[in-house]
Amino acid sequence: MTQFFLEYQSLYSIGPQAVAQLQTADYKEDINMPQAVAQLEETERSNLQQRVAQLPWGHNILLIQKVKNLKERLWYMRQTIENGWSRNILDLQIKHNAYERAARAITNFERTLPSAQSDLARQALKDPYIFDFLTLDTEFREKELENALLLQLEKFLLELGSGFAFVGRQYHLDIGDDDFYIDLLFYHLKLRSYMVIELKRGKFLPEYAGKMNFYLNAVDALLRHSNDNPTIGLILCQDKNRVVAEYALRGMNKPIGISEYELTRTLPESLKSALPTIEEIEAELKMEVVDRE
Repeated sequence: MTQFFLEYQSLYSIGPQAVAQLQTADYKEDINMPQAVAQLEETERSNLQQRVAQLPWGHNILLIQKVKNLKERLWYMRQTIENGWSRNILDLQIKHNAYERAARAITNFERTLPSAQSDLARQALKDPYIFDFLTLDTEFREKELENALLLQLEKFLLELGSGFAFVGRQYHLDIGDDDFYIDLLFYHLKLRSYMVIELKRGKFLPEYAGKMNFYLNAVDALLRHSNDNPTIGLILCQDKNRVVAEYALRGMNKPIGISEYELTRTLPESLKSALPTIEEIEAELKMEVVDRE
């Protein structure tokens, strides 16, 4: 409760009289410190006050303890309210740096979508996507990745974000008497548009954008309703060269985003140096075997 008071006293115009009985030196020092909340613009202060009141106590304390940047905290508050995140899910999203990954995909949305739709679509994508709930061999095939994601559909949808409704996998399109199959087809309830997701192992190649543009034309012609917005494509690959990806999208007339995905979280450099390498572990095991013999 003291943490909450110290964080938001200016937000609610709470005076120090309410806790005047507390005499610790640490508390007195904190009371006199300038508050970040007081530096917010009026609109942001109003939004913060409203969202603090909407969130459960445990969510508020978690955010106070783990998210110090107030603009970032406001983002997590909004996402929690919109998506109904439990405290455990909120904690997981913070650990996965969801704020930093939001709206970072390479896209051509500004050129291919109306401005309002473009902003919403950009916010709906991340980069990278974290699929650390999967267990795949390093030499996995794209079909194995697709199967694994669908076996963990609930976690996959959570990572994709709010609004994604699953339509089908290997979705069949009959075009000019030829058969084509979309890896994953979704409908986004907020964007009011179909979303085509193609899964690629390895690095991004320019020809992926051309194939996606073809799929989007087909879905718009065969599936899109008159009230739907233009279909959006998302190419997920393990690695991308940003310059190559941007060049690949320049000539495309359909909205396409390109993001990476990770099967495991990358360790910070400070921890990498503190952990033994595989070679060092193997050498240590060999020495133990020799000592026993």
